Amino acid sequence: MSRIVYVDGAFVPEEEARVSVFDRGFLFADGVYEVTSVLGGRLIDFPGHVRRLGRSLAELALANPHSEAEWLALHRDLVARNAVTDGLVYLQVTRGSAGDRDFAYPGPATPPTVVMFTQSKPGLADAPAARTGWTVIAIPDLRWGRRDIKTVQLLYPAMGKMMAKAAGADDAWLVEDGLITEGTSNNAWIVSRGRIVTRPLGTEILHGITRAAVMRLARESQLEVEERPFTLDEAKTADEAFVTSASAFVMPVVEIDGVRLGDGTPGPLARRLREIYLDEMRRAAM
Repeated sequence: MSRIVYVDGAFVPEEEARVSVFDRGFLFADGVYEVTSVLGGRLIDFPGHVRRLGRSLAELALANPHSEAEWLALHRDLVARNAVTDGLVYLQVTRGSAGDRDFAYPGPATPPTVVMFTQSKPGLADAPAARTGWTVIAIPDLRWGRRDIKTVQLLYPAMGKMMAKAAGADDAWLVEDGLITEGTSNNAWIVSRGRIVTRPLGTEILHGITRAAVMRLARESQLEVEERPFTLDEAKTADEAFVTSASAFVMPVVEIDGVRLGDGTPGPLARRLREIYLDEMRRAAM
């Protein structure tokens, strides 16, 4: 059966979906996106994702085309139409098409383009990598300066993924002025002398929804969390490391640039946080 996708108010088979060649998302990466995980047919941490969507749209002076209740209904409808048990819902809003290419924004009469689709990923929460851990490499952070806005301009992160793949690694951590900013599509964390450390929020990193949930749950579990920058050298000598994202949840990192962390297996805090996070998210899923 063909996958059903959502385009500008209509649910259609994916092969019938159409977006204008003049759409500003295609021509200028002038748009934002969100990815929400689905476990057991229910949405994980949806309120956080829809709030961040609103923030990203506002930062680009883009009107939000739907209320939170409307977004929730659309997500649930799309999950049901595609019978997704475990997987992802991708949502993208662009500035739309004014019928030609022009650097200047079109007027408010131009409606945004809204696209949504699902990706079925059975066993999403039981990824084998969570038992073995990721290896990462470090690369320079060459992205634009507003990484806090979840825009669709993802070329350099995609290049970073390919650099990691070429090096036989699972992902890349980005380095700016000697400090780790984040992974290509995730927030970066280390564990040092019992403290869980991650970079503070700012324009340099994405304000991760999973990051926020993990931080809250760690503190509720009486674990010490420190928000501060950390260097690549500090990461390489850390007791543990991990990343957080909507699709990887809490993923242990066991090697950085060929340097093994600890005994080279997922550390106890990363494993504990993954378990705590998944238990809480399943309980609160919508």
